[in-house]
Amino acid sequence: MDRFLTADDLAKTLRRDVRDGLTGTPKTLPPKWFYDERGSALFEEITELEEYYPTRREREILVARAPGIAAATRARTLLELGAGSGEKTRVLLDALSGTLGSYVPVDVSGDFLEEAAAGIAADHPGLTVRPVVADYEQHLPLLPGGERRLIAFLGGTIGNMPPAERIGFLGGVRATMSDGDFLLLGADLVKDAGRLVRAYDDAAGVTAEFNRNVLHVINRDLDADFDPDAFEHVAAWNAAEEWIEMRLRSVRDQDVRVGGLDLEVSFAAGEEMRTEISAKFRRDRLDAELGAAGMEIAEFWTDRDGDFSLTLARPSA
Repeated sequence: MDRFLTADDLAKTLRRDVRDGLTGTPKTLPPKWFYDERGSALFEEITELEEYYPTRREREILVARAPGIAAATRARTLLELGAGSGEKTRVLLDALSGTLGSYVPVDVSGDFLEEAAAGIAADHPGLTVRPVVADYEQHLPLLPGGERRLIAFLGGTIGNMPPAERIGFLGGVRATMSDGDFLLLGADLVKDAGRLVRAYDDAAGVTAEFNRNVLHVINRDLDADFDPDAFEHVAAWNAAEEWIEMRLRSVRDQDVRVGGLDLEVSFAAGEEMRTEISAKFRRDRLDAELGAAGMEIAEFWTDRDGDFSLTLARPSA
């Protein structure tokens, strides 16, 4: 397993992100810090909720379109950014079995990645599996190359970035691509605002616990004294930006100390701290942003209900 990211690197990034976020106006925290072991388990639970459709819809498209993706790309290397458990990826691996020689899953969690990669290697004995512990936003140029790469960025994670950051990230991906490489991009689509809010504010409260988990992470890793129960989960549709915002709302006036940063922060009753955006897309926006990054759409698919999309993109001619 290649490591471009150490535990010390992660700790430094957490300290920087939390200091910048808690001293900004308004306060923010990046969504990447949801995903410790507890947060990852909560997210897996979210993906099985009736309200949360993206995982099911993306898998529906993959099952229907994987043979066409394999035929169009003839990929020798599958590079997956933010691989996680790799469950959806297995559909692609099976479809690409005629040409694929190597699978490179990339994630920030080494232990989780190692376990998932070992399972895939056991099920695909002829495949070279080369996991990489890295932050794909920082380490794109360091990731392994290969012949005829298919770079997969699934799950709608692209929506967690604001527009300028998205285009910069996509431009970074394009800079690593050669002729014959493709990007497979999962993106959630604009739809009824009520459905979108329910997907991020489920009746069982699992997403609320997932949102508050970032406070547990900061308490544990930065010696903070957040009271997670003193923050309400908020999910709101921002129509102007066409994204969902997840926030944590302070239920009272309160002061929080973050010992690891020697930082004290005050929250007013009703004050909201943004923890995630999840942008929703239209095809023309995807076309424009990929174009700005030097790519063009080769294929665009949705599920039967038009909820979610997969885009196969290649370097512009």
